[in-house]
Amino acid sequence: MLANNREDLEFLQKHFKKDLVETLEHVVKSDFVQITYTEAIEILRAEYDKNPKDWEYKPEWGGELHSEQERFLTEKHFKLPVIVTDYPREAKAFYMKVNPDQKTVRAMDILVPGIGEIVGGSQREENHEVLLENMKLKEVPVEGLEWYLNLRKYGTCPHAGFGLGFERMVM
Repeated sequence: MLANNREDLEFLQKHFKKDLVETLEHVVKSDFVQITYTEAIEILRAEYDKNPKDWEYKPEWGGELHSEQERFLTEKHFKLPVIVTDYPREAKAFYMKVNPDQKTVRAMDILVPGIGEIVGGSQREENHEVLLENMKLKEVPVEGLEWYLNLRKYGTCPHAGFGLGFERMVM
């Protein structure tokens, strides 16, 4: 893409983001750092404690990672794209596979400099009974989701899914 669309990228850089090409080349050439959500919160708390006034949101285990926090990790702390894994169970959807610790789920986000989260994904719960229990725990009504439950009830295999936001990709 960088070679084939150079003219378009230079136009965007000229009119919208002065370091666009440099940022994209950096992302493409970089190895991605992989950390857990818990490690991310520890890094963010240490930075927050230095000067809380510099932050809009206090990093707390169990909460969402905000854009300012994602961008800090990618642009200032690591200066690389970052994959964050193992998010808190209570902060994520009912269909995500719970890790053996029962506190986190098999979920991940890919964070890139200049944007923050660009891709989110997770392993899906394939066990019908566990899925029902997760729905009950999160107060998700079964009505209207019978079709989804039936996908597990009548057999499935371990699988995962992810999403790339179009507007983030364009950013």
